Amino acid sequence: MTDVHHAEATAFFDDFVAAFAHFDGPLIARRYHVPYLAMHAAGLHDLLTSAEAVGAYFQRIVDQYRGDGCTACRHRGLQVLTMGGEALLATVSWDLLDASGGVLSTWRESYNLLRTPQGLRIFASTDH
Repeated sequence: MTDVHHAEATAFFDDFVAAFAHFDGPLIARRYHVPYLAMHAAGLHDLLTSAEAVGAYFQRIVDQYRGDGCTACRHRGLQVLTMGGEALLATVSWDLLDASGGVLSTWRESYNLLRTPQGLRIFASTDH
């Protein structure tokens, strides 16, 4: 990994946090490549095969987070590995925050990212 790759991934996740602040599933979904595979910590998975499905998936998630009192999120502890010239594996810890900045929930997630003409896009993620 180079400093350039780390900076590229940091910018991607900073942009993700900014999109998350709108609690808009289709806006968040613009950071994903279709098809998208989401592996959950319990071993279950979702395979989403259209941009509309990815947007609806994230709308359900942010609606639940908002209902739980979440007002923002942040990432930390970014680790990045290069996988050839066009892909990265990035792992971050996420914190969901309430209005006072308190942590409601935290987890670690790894992302397979592909370079596209539009920038990095997630094509698979794994919660752990």
